[in-house]
Amino acid sequence: MFIQTDSLSDPDALRFVPGEAVLPSGKAEFPDPESSRRSPLARRLFAIDGVTGVSLEPDSVTVGKRDDKEWHVLKPAIFRAIMEHFASGRPALGGQPGEAAPADPDGMIAAELMDFLDARIRPTVADEGGKVAFAGFADGVLTLELGGAGFSTPLFAVKVRIENTVRRDFPEVEKVRFADVARPPEDTSDKPGMQTPEAETIQKLLAEQINPAVAAHGGHISLVDVQDDTVYIRLEGGCQGCGMADVTLKQGIEEQIKQAVPEIATVLDVTDHAGGANPYFQPGKMDMSPFSGDLSG
Repeated sequence: MFIQTDSLSDPDALRFVPGEAVLPSGKAEFPDPESSRRSPLARRLFAIDGVTGVSLEPDSVTVGKRDDKEWHVLKPAIFRAIMEHFASGRPALGGQPGEAAPADPDGMIAAELMDFLDARIRPTVADEGGKVAFAGFADGVLTLELGGAGFSTPLFAVKVRIENTVRRDFPEVEKVRFADVARPPEDTSDKPGMQTPEAETIQKLLAEQINPAVAAHGGHISLVDVQDDTVYIRLEGGCQGCGMADVTLKQGIEEQIKQAVPEIATVLDVTDHAGGANPYFQPGKMDMSPFSGDLSG
């Protein structure tokens, strides 16, 4: 996109001509950020420090600035904002010219966010092996539910990529919050060991200390069973099939479990790292010897 500029009689106003239609017809003026709620383009421009007003016409965008700001400083940011707006495919105006700002401005933005999620975010997350759903937008915070059987890349990287993509096209989104989808509880009625105080202690350890650490790598550790002095765990998500799975177990998990429950002598990984479900430990899987270290995997 090649954007031309036209000087005006007011030195603190400049017209930008993007070479593409801005409005179908008419004119929309926004003298302050509050009035710009119905215009994604105007909101994006007001996010630039020094912009004091925006006016939209069919083929141009006029921007006003504070007198203490120089155009050579502001123009690159304005060019970028206009190009990013057109690249997003969003309309410049959410209502008719002259229409008052809606009583529920977040409702309009939420609808646009849901469309954007369907078109741009959900297919990419599905390719990574996960699912994402819109959970709400209020006070500049977009809440998304993120879950799935497992991600092919670290979960923290997926979250960063989603937030960067959303905030690039929606300047009104100040933060993206992720609410992990709750996992369905596993039926443990046929496993007496899962009803013991030892199992309860291990479940708490996994939930409060171990899983928050491995979640940064897209993984999750589940307790499968406790039999006598042996604990069976399963590595899920990014940990399943990971070449660092043995190291993950050796360098922290088994040691932490044994410290929390001294009666435990052995921790076994029952994960089918080839990709299928595996009910219990199979021959050939290593019995892990404990030693301290950081969690990875």
